[in-house]
Amino acid sequence: MDPPFAITLDVGSSRANRTGSWRVNRPRYVDRLPPCNNACPAGEDIQGWLYRAESGDYQTAWRRLVEDNPFPAVMGRICYHPCEAACNRAQLDEAVGINSVERFLGDLAIERAWPLPPAGADTGKRVLVVGAGPAGLSATYHLRRLGHHVCMVDSASMLGGMMRYGIPAYRLPRAVLDAEVARIIALGVDVNLNHAVRDIEYERREGGFDAVFLGVGAQLARRTDIPAGDSSKVIDAISLLHRVADDDPPMLGRRVVVYGGGDTAVDAARTARRLGATDSVIVYRRNRDRMPAHGDELEEALGEGVTMRWLSTVSGFEGDRLVLEKMRLNESGFPEPTGETESLDADSLVLALGQDTDLSLLDQAPDVHVEDGVVEIRSTMMTGERGVFAGGDSVRSERTATVAIGHGKRAAQNIDAFLSDVEPHEPVQRELATFDSLNTWYYADAPRTRRPELERARRQSTFEEVVGSLTEENALFEARRCLSCGNCFECDNCFGVCPDNAVIKLGPSQGYEFDFDFCKGCGICARECPCGAIEMVPEQI
Repeated sequence: MDPPFAITLDVGSSRANRTGSWRVNRPRYVDRLPPCNNACPAGEDIQGWLYRAESGDYQTAWRRLVEDNPFPAVMGRICYHPCEAACNRAQLDEAVGINSVERFLGDLAIERAWPLPPAGADTGKRVLVVGAGPAGLSATYHLRRLGHHVCMVDSASMLGGMMRYGIPAYRLPRAVLDAEVARIIALGVDVNLNHAVRDIEYERREGGFDAVFLGVGAQLARRTDIPAGDSSKVIDAISLLHRVADDDPPMLGRRVVVYGGGDTAVDAARTARRLGATDSVIVYRRNRDRMPAHGDELEEALGEGVTMRWLSTVSGFEGDRLVLEKMRLNESGFPEPTGETESLDADSLVLALGQDTDLSLLDQAPDVHVEDGVVEIRSTMMTGERGVFAGGDSVRSERTATVAIGHGKRAAQNIDAFLSDVEPHEPVQRELATFDSLNTWYYADAPRTRRPELERARRQSTFEEVVGSLTEENALFEARRCLSCGNCFECDNCFGVCPDNAVIKLGPSQGYEFDFDFCKGCGICARECPCGAIEMVPEQI
């Protein structure tokens, strides 16, 4: 006789214990924006190439890097790495040495002659790039990858702009710069050196160019009125560095005073030491806390024997004596004269008071507006003249090579959109991966690896490179210090901690997904994700 009712239980199936209907919240995998990526002026996917470097796949890492920046070996030497200042790991122990790994990859690529990605299919469009510095070279690289024909012009005799003529060889060896520049030119670029553009409208019209990018650098030194009995003893820092780069250094004497507080002032003072100065003094009218020069380079300068005169200004130069006036900072931090003076022995005075850009080539382009010495541009980097774009030192921004490289890439993308008659692509803004979203107890203490440095005694008489590269072992270790902030690196933690087996592995490099027939929304996976790549969201009823 059959029972009045029957219960059928499929004991062979795990779906007998579904719990999804219990949920109030559900987990979701997210891709947050790493703070290093967010802080990079060149727009690099830093976390992306570090992830590949930490597996030892250096060529893939380098190729990911040069998608955005064709100068990893150069930037690994001269970039002031704002990415590291933003790195979440700095709150745990020390920031990841992103800059040192970038340099390792760049040097390895030069050593192994890895070529850049090839130029794109020919579009038939012609672009004039004025200026062969970091902005112009970056724009040229990205324009060639997009298939546009590029003609680059520059008034100098060699490519590189301020990377060559404003940064001393002890920071950036010329062989490194030449190697990375040569790879860009090898993509098929027309180069016209020793050619100063006087009229941008004429150049565009005569050359039949469809668009123009202005990447002219700030190579005009600012002057100030300082009474001097012998003007031959006064030189600007830009001229000094340019002449040293051309192997025609000026005679500065034994006692050199540099007036200014930026990176160029520090480079000039360090260069003076290498040219034989026994006393190289930087005079700056504010204190160290308000000095714009980057800290690492100033520390290197002090270690090489450069000395500082804080809260001082140069008021006169007669014979071999400089007159300095002492300053004080008011409540707003602005320096004010005290009326107190002192003298300082000096054979020469180097002025490092900032640089301006020569924009006279725009005099016959009335629709390109110049204000306060810089070109006004739109969000697309186009000027008031259709088809004329600008970036780098010629626009209102921080004047660093990394910023210029980022401008070159953005300008190339917008030029491509202009030439294709489409709207420029606007990247999707992602949520920033903050330190409080991480579970840092999963990460072991790992002290940062320091790059080797040239002995201080040898720095004062040679232009040999001061800071060395990491070994492969060091670079691998440093890459593995990355916390992968905000993005899954397939550690299997969510898979292992889920009490309901609701996490499904999709395979190598494919990540995971949730089985919501079984997930009850307990949130353990989100709480235990090391890198903050899971969030809990309200269940939609």
